[in-house]
Amino acid sequence: MILGIGTDLANIDRIAATLERFGDRFRNRVFTDTEQARAERRADTPGTYAKRWAAKEACSKALGTGLRMGIAWKDMAVRNLPTGQPVMEVTGWAADRLAQMTPPGHEAIIHVTLTDDHPWAQAFVLIEARPIR
Repeated sequence: MILGIGTDLANIDRIAATLERFGDRFRNRVFTDTEQARAERRADTPGTYAKRWAAKEACSKALGTGLRMGIAWKDMAVRNLPTGQPVMEVTGWAADRLAQMTPPGHEAIIHVTLTDDHPWAQAFVLIEARPIR
């Protein structure tokens, strides 16, 4: 069953300007070390950050909270499987919220997809509850 769905569209140029203006202060407030390492290795660093920004916004919407109620940017993190597929990991308050949403006898799975076409980065997040077998 679907527990939540969220989407977000981020402007890559706006993220690039924010990175230029605030640098590490912005990076360290919003992105995990893993997300930063991935973005800094990419040719399109601002686009990589913008996709992750959009994923965090989309995840917060799928959790039914938006970025309020105690959720922190770093409570939601995008990492990539060896195949390159993005996956969303939640910790802290986001993990607590996910546990509250998940019906007894089910496990929550967070699906995420990212795309960009300059100047836009987009993310969709779907939270699914699957029966535990």
